[in-house]
Parts: sequence; C-alpha cells; structure tokens
Amino acid sequence: MPEAASATRATIGDSEFDRDTAVTRRAPGVYDIDLSAGWTIISAVNGGYLLAVLGRALADALPHADPFTISAHYLTASQPGPAVIRTDVVRTGRTLSTGQAALFQYDEEGKEVERIRVLASYGDLDSLPDDVRTTAEPPVIPPMDQCFGPQDGPAPVEGSSAITDRLMLKLDPSTLGWALGAPSGKGEMRSWFGLADGRDADPFSLLLAVDALPPTAFEIGIKGWVPTVELTVHIRCRPAPGPLRVAITTRNLAGGFLEEDAEVWDSEDRLVAQSRQLARVRLP
Repeated sequence: MPEAASATRATIGDSEFDRDTAVTRRAPGVYDIDLSAGWTIISAVNGGYLLAVLGRALADALPHADPFTISAHYLTASQPGPAVIRTDVVRTGRTLSTGQAALFQYDEEGKEVERIRVLASYGDLDSLPDDVRTTAEPPVIPPMDQCFGPQDGPAPVEGSSAITDRLMLKLDPSTLGWALGAPSGKGEMRSWFGLADGRDADPFSLLLAVDALPPTAFEIGIKGWVPTVELTVHIRCRPAPGPLRVAITTRNLAGGFLEEDAEVWDSEDRLVAQSRQLARVRLP
C-alpha cells in the first residue's frame, strides 16, 4: 500500500470520505449536508468532492445505485458549511434511470444561492458485459517510490490545501516541472491516486479522482486558481482494489478557458473513468 496510507486501512462505507459525503434525507428528494472544510483548496470546496456529494444524493433518489454519467455546471463557489440538495427524477427505466440535482447554500444576507447543478444517468455497473474493445492504453507512470507527493515539496498554491491531507498523491516527476519553476509547457499531469486512509476506490471516489490532481495549467506555466465551469464524468466499471493511476491532458488554452481530459485506470489496467472539464484561467 502507499506509504501515505494509514496503518489501519479504512473500508468502503466506513471512511472519512464516506462520512464527509453522506447526505441526510429531510424529505423526498431533499437532502441536507454539512460540506467539510477538509476537502478545500484555496478555501473553496473541491469540485470532485462536490460531485461525489450530489452523486450520493442521486443514488438515494433514483432506483439505480451506480453513476454511469454525470454532468455538472459549477455556478458559484461552494464554501464549507451547511447546504441543501434538491433532486428530481427525470426518467426511470429497466437499465438506466436519469435524475437532476442542485446544491444550495445561503449568502451573508440569508438569500439562497445555487452552487452547482447536475444531470446524471445511473445504472448497475455489475450487470455490464465483460466485452472490451479499446485502443486506450494505461498511462506510463514510474513506480510510486520514484514519484512525489505534496509532502515532498512546498504547497503548489497559496491558501488552504486541506484536501491534500486526505489524498494519496504521487505525481510523475516528468509532470512536476512547475514545482521547480520550469514548467514543461505540455499541459500534462499524471499521478498515482488513492485516499490517505487506504480506502479502496468505488464509483463515488472516482468522481473525486478526476478533479483531485494539480491543474494542468501549472505545467503550461500558469499559477493560481483554475475554477471549473463544467465537468462531465463517465464511470466505465467498478474499480478493482488498489491504487489508481490518473492522467490528465490539456491541448487547448484559448480565450481564458482550457479543457482537461482525464482518464482513471485501476490496478488491473482497466479504464474505469473518463472525464472532460472546461475550466477558467486567470491570465496575468
């Protein structure tokens, strides 16, 4: 196991991630949650953590338990503290059900503010056929003991980075030029990924994994916050136990926006999740 993992491994359903993404049903389709400050970066709540929170609410509201595809629009920055989620069932079928959800908080004047809205389709990952035909290949990442995590260097950005204490990140040295003041300009980020308490991955933690690495903008030579505008995630199969490998690429930065395409591979060399997000860049 990764050296960052605790000696006693947490299990799926009984870990900090599970507790911090758990929602409480207030009424049919309405859920309460206290967004944890433990998943913040620069004092804003991480977008992948938020996606997992809404994903859990939809799993309760829909007749199917596993997210297959989920698309989120991030409207305003979420803050740690109380939030309410409202869900709607759009359609239910034998193999897929579709729903939408929105997360709200209150501003300083007590007015309700929508933070994020999602549309998702759910099914049963265990019922999928085993047939795989693909040209995709797992990312080539050096062994974990030859990679580097946040604890091996200075914080990449100013402000809170509490989320890094809850993750096992070991980044490919070839994508760490930004940390040494010499970004490669390639817009690539690759890393081993897991939860710091050793909990194995499941479909909900995959929603976190696609948005948990440092931004590819760092390797393009841009520093600072890169807020997500829209994020779509496809969960392809239930991940096997063990650390994940995440590879993210950006091919185009234009007009102050860039895309990030992510692939997540499990310990059995299976492509378990894919995503694309549009993010805004604060240019100098």
